[in-house]
Amino acid sequence: MSDHLAAGYDLCVFDLDGVVFLIDTPIPGAVEAVERLRTDRTAIAYATNNASRRAADVAALLNGMGVSAAPAEVSTSAGAAAALLAERLPAGANVLVVGAEALRAEVRDAGLNPVDSLAGEPVAVVQGYGPEVGWKELAEASLAVRAGAVWFATNTDRTLPSPRGPLPGNGSLVAVLRTALDRDPDVVVGKPQPGLFHTAAAQASARKPLVIGDRLDTDIEGAVAAGMDSLLVLTGVSGPADLLVAAPERRPTYVAADLSGLFRPASGAVVPADGDTVGGWRVERDGDRAILHGSGEPVDALRLLCGVTWSGVPVHAVEAGSGAAGELLTGWGV
Repeated sequence: MSDHLAAGYDLCVFDLDGVVFLIDTPIPGAVEAVERLRTDRTAIAYATNNASRRAADVAALLNGMGVSAAPAEVSTSAGAAAALLAERLPAGANVLVVGAEALRAEVRDAGLNPVDSLAGEPVAVVQGYGPEVGWKELAEASLAVRAGAVWFATNTDRTLPSPRGPLPGNGSLVAVLRTALDRDPDVVVGKPQPGLFHTAAAQASARKPLVIGDRLDTDIEGAVAAGMDSLLVLTGVSGPADLLVAAPERRPTYVAADLSGLFRPASGAVVPADGDTVGGWRVERDGDRAILHGSGEPVDALRLLCGVTWSGVPVHAVEAGSGAAGELLTGWGV
């Protein structure tokens, strides 16, 4: 039996942006990773906070990139938000939609009536990412919430990854309303809430799912909240410096440079690493300091250093004991 990481799980739940693709380009190795899981008969699901596409559109996008996906395997924050609204509101209720057409369509299909202004007498506001969202839409939402409408946010990701660097995400737009209203949304639907992961596991009848994400504050925190193991890949938003200072509720089970980590021994990805030596790296503890010696794969050094920073050594007290270690820490901004 194979001893690679993915072999220990019956479902792999992938985040999308920063894990499988960046905007509209697949991340190197994503196509191969998904197809190998298919060959190994490991169930696959996709869970995204991006509310700008419906499940069928997400599946079509993935298939167009060569990443196999079926609409039933996709859970979106837009669909989850519309379903929750339908549970809490009477059929046909007016809902002011701030976001993309995909979110509007989900609201409509849930039996509710999407409107675009206070004049539509909304009883709820649902806010999701949409590249065309501007001041006018935010102003109407502000007025509606002040008038008593319940405020739902599909997610609060501050940024979206892109080939050019992080771009403003729905969380940044939610922050505009939070500032204007001096209050938080009544309900946040997507990750780090565990609902998307629970839904994916239930649909696959999975007993031991693995969540794969690039963000500590959504994917990993959501996995922890759901009681699921997680793999952080370093192809998106969260980087080594973020992982070293991660709070307990944002600490992944594993970390890998990319999705190829799914097919390497789990012992080579577990975080923090067990012991003081991994590969060509060695960590020396000296009181409140930690000194990194040697050279090798950066992710192995990262796993070692998580062991010391998560146990109380401040990141600023991590020092380099070799030239390779110095270059690595400088590159990480540590």
